[in-house]
Amino acid sequence: MANIVLNAALGYLKRYGEQVGTGNAALIIVPIETSGLEADSVLRDKDDLAAFLSGSTNEQTTMGRKTVTACTVTVDDTNDRLALDIADQTWTAATGNAISKLLICFDPDTTAGTDANIVPLTLHDFAITPDSSDVTATISDFFRASSAA
Repeated sequence: MANIVLNAALGYLKRYGEQVGTGNAALIIVPIETSGLEADSVLRDKDDLAAFLSGSTNEQTTMGRKTVTACTVTVDDTNDRLALDIADQTWTAATGNAISKLLICFDPDTTAGTDANIVPLTLHDFAITPDSSDVTATISDFFRASSAA
């Protein structure tokens, strides 16, 4: 589950999740380097991926981004919550700089946009140092919101 939800995504996650896999909409998973990583309190205020990467925070480009075209949206009336889930993601023979976070974003059109069109949704702690082995991020309910009192 997410460590933080970025301010730009609050209230929109169900809608974004339902759009994944329709047209050219997808989730984009971006590995974030340990070096230069800004504080969560700074990152949560970034409104698009270009802004997220505009400070000292760096994308780990050697591993590369993952595009996810299936998202399960579950409204759980029994537990009064909403969950968004995606399949686990594997980077084969991962190399490059150490990472500390995975950023999950929504791209409304993977064929025509730029990083300024990609909305950062959730940021997850994920500390690894790639060593040419496969790296799998086990993602279970990458977002969950509850209305329980």
